[in-house]
Amino acid sequence: MTTPAHNQLTPPTPEDMARTHQAAFLQGRPWSAREFAALLDSPFSYAVGDARSFALGRVVAGEAELLTIATHPSHQRQGLARAILERWREVALTRDATDGFLEVAADNQPARTLYKAYGFAESGRRVGYYPRKGAAAVDAVLMSVSLRKAESPE
Repeated sequence: MTTPAHNQLTPPTPEDMARTHQAAFLQGRPWSAREFAALLDSPFSYAVGDARSFALGRVVAGEAELLTIATHPSHQRQGLARAILERWREVALTRDATDGFLEVAADNQPARTLYKAYGFAESGRRVGYYPRKGAAAVDAVLMSVSLRKAESPE
């Protein structure tokens, strides 16, 4: 499967990210354009991708955090998230990160499958972290990876 080179695409604006995030995250509260703008105001944070699919990351003290990754439902199952994850890693490496980490809802199986295929391993849990409307809260699964050893998914 061929995917576009995301490092040559128009970076997403906070408004783009908010629209895509809202469409992709139906179980939780989507982030607003104001929240994305505030995160991007930090010199430690960066976004990769475009309006269809993006990742927001932050590098501090050699650690890269994947704050969020989202693909608009009309563009899912095209390999965009894998390409975005690789671009997130590449930028993190240019910022001297050696390790990456994230948290993901335990019930988000597609994302957990993507992260596991990329080399992330479960490193902990936050019990009852994500609220769900009309249902019990869901655990946050903490995952980590060595960025220098991570290989691009096939």
